[in-house]
Amino acid sequence: MQRVRYYEYGGPEVLTVEDADPPAPQAGQVLLRAEAIGVNFVDTKFRRGSDSGSIFQRPLPGRPTGDVVGTVTQVGPDVDRRLVGRRVAALAEDAYADYVVAEASWLATVPDHLDSGDASMLAMSAPVALRILRAARLNPGDTVLIHAAAGGIGHLAVQLAKVLGAGTVIGTARSSRKLDFVRNVGADVAIDYALPDWPDQVRAAAPGGVDVVLDAVGGSVLQSSLDLLAPFGRTVVYGAATGELERVPVVKLFALRSVTGFNLTAWRHANPDQARQEMGELADLFAAGQLRTTVHASLPLTEAATAHELIEARSHTGRILLIPTTPPAA
Repeated sequence: MQRVRYYEYGGPEVLTVEDADPPAPQAGQVLLRAEAIGVNFVDTKFRRGSDSGSIFQRPLPGRPTGDVVGTVTQVGPDVDRRLVGRRVAALAEDAYADYVVAEASWLATVPDHLDSGDASMLAMSAPVALRILRAARLNPGDTVLIHAAAGGIGHLAVQLAKVLGAGTVIGTARSSRKLDFVRNVGADVAIDYALPDWPDQVRAAAPGGVDVVLDAVGGSVLQSSLDLLAPFGRTVVYGAATGELERVPVVKLFALRSVTGFNLTAWRHANPDQARQEMGELADLFAAGQLRTTVHASLPLTEAATAHELIEARSHTGRILLIPTTPPAA
């Protein structure tokens, strides 16, 4: 089979396509024959090593993670053999490969006829989008500000905010094309957060302040967002694309504001039953057409470097997929 790893930190060019034997599933694991792999922004940060900041440190060799859609071909000891032949989605390490090992306990069953783009969201992106809204205690009619709303998680969060009853949804992005995309997926207002007056534009759209902020950008964007919260407003921080982990000034919280952090792994450990229930809930929303994924590009697995270039150029909207091209083993 083919797989992609990196043996030094650096730009997309360090991603190396190599031949390898398929991995063997261990206890609690399954082996997937991949049909598509969703590429995530965070792996471009891990690939660059220390240049990305202290929170993006991974040892070498680098094994990119990804949202794998595929068919179970083999199960490890103590795993239900009835999973063999089932089409599933999973967040996995060493994911840029024809065959991928995944944890059996966190497989998302893919509804019939769901395409690879939608299916790739079931294991990680959609669960994060739903849970950050619920962590923010979204109420019907709330005004929601979603940063990076054109991204893989962001464009689902816009749609889910509407599904959950939000009033006004404000999405931020960069470039006019991305702003059009944000409006097309359901945002009432789209604002370019690269402009220095973006906070004033938010205030114009929400004179009383925003009730909920969803932020994975960090840095000055997070700092300005805290000032935009209405009394009892809630911010959920679930990433730091800038690599800047600012201290949250407590004085800003005295105005009846709150900040919560979110991490999918921590959520799964804290409440695994509800986490699994929400994966099923999201699968139903996709199957019913209430959620949809935009696939910006589907590239051969061997063009993983191109996928990372697109992500780092911030030129994509929605999802980028890698497609394995090696024929299945006989």
